[in-house]
Amino acid sequence: MQYSALVKVYEEIASTTKRLEKTKYLSVLLKNTPSQNLSTVLLLLRGRVFATWDKRKLGVAARLVLKAINVATGIDAKKIEDEWKKTGDLGIVAENLAGKKTQATLFSQELDIKQVFDNLQKLSTLEGAGTVDRKIKLIAQLLTSAKPVEARYIVRTVLEELRAGIGEGSIRDAILWAYFSKELKIHYDKEKNELVIPDKDRTKYNEYLDIVQRAIDLTNDFATVAKIASTKGLEGLQKIELKPQIPVKVMLYQKAKDIKDAFERVGKPAAFEYKYDGFRLQVHKVDNKISLYTRRLEEVTKQFPEVVEYTKKHVSGDSFVLDAEAVGFDKKSGKYLPFQKVSQRIKRKYGIKELADKMPVEVNVFDILQYNGKTLLDEQFKKRRAIIAKIIDEQPKQIICAKQLITDSVKAAQEFYGQALKSGEEGIMAKNLSSPYKPGSRVGYGVKIKPTMDELDLVIVGAEWGEGKRSGWLTSFAVACQDEDGNILNIGKVGTGIKELEQEGGVTFEQLTELLKPLIIKEKGKTVTVKPKIIIEVRYEEIQKSPAYKSSYALRFPRLVRLREDRGLDDISNLETVEDLYYGQKK
Repeated sequence: MQYSALVKVYEEIASTTKRLEKTKYLSVLLKNTPSQNLSTVLLLLRGRVFATWDKRKLGVAARLVLKAINVATGIDAKKIEDEWKKTGDLGIVAENLAGKKTQATLFSQELDIKQVFDNLQKLSTLEGAGTVDRKIKLIAQLLTSAKPVEARYIVRTVLEELRAGIGEGSIRDAILWAYFSKELKIHYDKEKNELVIPDKDRTKYNEYLDIVQRAIDLTNDFATVAKIASTKGLEGLQKIELKPQIPVKVMLYQKAKDIKDAFERVGKPAAFEYKYDGFRLQVHKVDNKISLYTRRLEEVTKQFPEVVEYTKKHVSGDSFVLDAEAVGFDKKSGKYLPFQKVSQRIKRKYGIKELADKMPVEVNVFDILQYNGKTLLDEQFKKRRAIIAKIIDEQPKQIICAKQLITDSVKAAQEFYGQALKSGEEGIMAKNLSSPYKPGSRVGYGVKIKPTMDELDLVIVGAEWGEGKRSGWLTSFAVACQDEDGNILNIGKVGTGIKELEQEGGVTFEQLTELLKPLIIKEKGKTVTVKPKIIIEVRYEEIQKSPAYKSSYALRFPRLVRLREDRGLDDISNLETVEDLYYGQKK
């Protein structure tokens, strides 16, 4: 399969803002893609060459790509850099210069999907002396053979900046359209921009859609779902089971205004649990192997050796997947620590044992997704919780069940809430006792209750160089949320909540500057544009309507709370969440 076929779809999708039209382009591509290429195509569609949970990373810096463009085109590096400063997009630079190659291209050949994919995957395997030169050669090899528009997407994929507006929902729908359109008798009417469905109440359509979505939830792999849908149909998708060692998206929760509102949304009686100031942790076991994953599906088994030990000693079962919150504490005093303190362990590669001894974590387990080969997502929450209580030998400051109260009393729940806040927790959760587990969803089966407005997880997309005593530091950070297709949407600027001195505690201007400097992709005067990578938690007084930003919203008095190193770009707050918060505050 030629790479140009994929690039054609990139271009078609970029040419429209209509989600249904994008889905149609994707479905045609999937239907025409040979089975052996599906995995490759579905990863490349999202600008990736590894699954989200795969430990391997490309880790290619923009400067290295600039050198590869130089080698492939023979154009002076200074000219390439000047073009980069003008456009702020190395992909566009590669496209513009690819047609002006001065190097001989007699031996170049039309690119196929496999060659592009293999070259990019090899980038993560290279190490030792000469690694940089070999990486440059691999990228340059592709750019030498690439047509101008292909060069643009190769570079964007290498830099993990594709962001083509292809959301997970569109890919899910495209799988449904590609492999079940005949059974459902559906077709897309481009002129009216609507999906024509025979059954007006969409009963059969929604039934098929739910089955495809469940398969995606269980595998966290669009390629596996597409392959099974194309070869084994609906029956094959229904037989999929959740497998340990493959992390799934965690279930997310909306915010309730108070206890009364929580009861109205989840029903009575309800289960109330402490909302801990830690980080989400999935604990997987199979074949006596324990693996740990963060909310963003990154494996952190090596970083938390004590959790592996606790799990082996105090959780019974041949295989399981636990959903938990890991909370750090000071070993000497026994006092719990805020997330910002323990978050440094997530990225740690060296000195792991020393940090684990100094700042261990307690694992608070509150859900279970699989046990001894059986998927439990569709079981009622009260049954899942009963399994947890049965299999965990609770050990304080090691591994315990999340503190819980089941009640239908507003007064009792309010007292429990007060106890949680007095203990230093963020608040409490309220959960429907009969609810299933829905990965990645905010479906109303559970809500969180906190004394403050719900914070937003936003990505930094720009900043300004400071003046006076802040000279040399980046300040006034532009932040953004995302829409359903993953497009980055500005929502305001954050300049408060950041410290000047490290001893003041919290995130400093110097710390943010060091994180962002390597990510600068464009400078104009004092203003810089940065690659969207650094996620921060932002508190605010109010959300307002604003035409000044792409999101159409602005934050009033935004304040940085902390870095979110456990979040990835796919985890930042979406526009739907912002809108829910906006309308919720008006009531």
